[in-house]
Amino acid sequence: MDNSKVYFTKNITKENLIKIFDALNVELKGKVAVKLSTGEPGGHNFLDAKVIEPLVNKLNGTIVECCTAYKGRRFEPAEHWKVMEEHGFKAIAPCDILDEDGDMKLEVVNGKHLKGYNLVGKNIVNYNSMLMLSHFKGHQMGGFGGALKNMSIGLASREGKAWIHTWGNTTDLDTFWDFISNTLNGKKEQDYFLESMAEACESVINYFGKENIVYINVANNLSIDCDCSANPKAPEMADIGIYASIDPVALDQCCYDAIINSHDHGKASLVKRMNDRNAIHLVEEAARLGLGVREYEIIEI
Repeated sequence: MDNSKVYFTKNITKENLIKIFDALNVELKGKVAVKLSTGEPGGHNFLDAKVIEPLVNKLNGTIVECCTAYKGRRFEPAEHWKVMEEHGFKAIAPCDILDEDGDMKLEVVNGKHLKGYNLVGKNIVNYNSMLMLSHFKGHQMGGFGGALKNMSIGLASREGKAWIHTWGNTTDLDTFWDFISNTLNGKKEQDYFLESMAEACESVINYFGKENIVYINVANNLSIDCDCSANPKAPEMADIGIYASIDPVALDQCCYDAIINSHDHGKASLVKRMNDRNAIHLVEEAARLGLGVREYEIIEI
């Protein structure tokens, strides 16, 4: 099987974000959604609005996000809008909370868990193409968060997040955490969750078409915790750089490998977090579903 190309630059600057996007040589057509995490208030590791501004504007992009399934400040749209303003995103580009007015089903063709559909914010219908602009870091439940997590949990509505987290058992926001607490007791259940994220990714890629999504991972502020945490643990290893690809599987595999193979002694807690959550299984399952390949060639720009 052919390798996928993953472009890399060590220096995380607004100029290099544009440079690495241009290296992909892909035109995002029509109305472009830029999917990122707006970050939970209290945290400070989310992508810097001023750094991403020139790339978002180059694409005439709209920053898109969905509400959270946990009851923080981004649970309700009204407060989520305030967070987007506080974190600088409304000042740099148009913004859209995709599930502000509800959700819609995307077909899951090859699902073992999601029973035929994924639930995403219904405003997704207003976009023709997407830049998946992800902060690569650890994650409390998934082990790491990158392009695949951003595309699955990130685009899911509140009910869709419950659907994925409970591997297709409930969309009830009042009970799904209890379901997880009562059932998530071993590797099998964790793998179900990771497999469900991969199935959600399949639905998004099939909806837009592979040629209409590109992926950039910014590997900095490498906390073991996600930007959804209001009090993330401080990063213990140095920033790595920016990675980009048209293949989300190769991209996340490459970022995972960069941490595993790093000579930075501060990587230990992040490696442990990823291993404890069997994080690489998300990449394995996405590859099994044909969403990309795990073999890659790094091209430094």
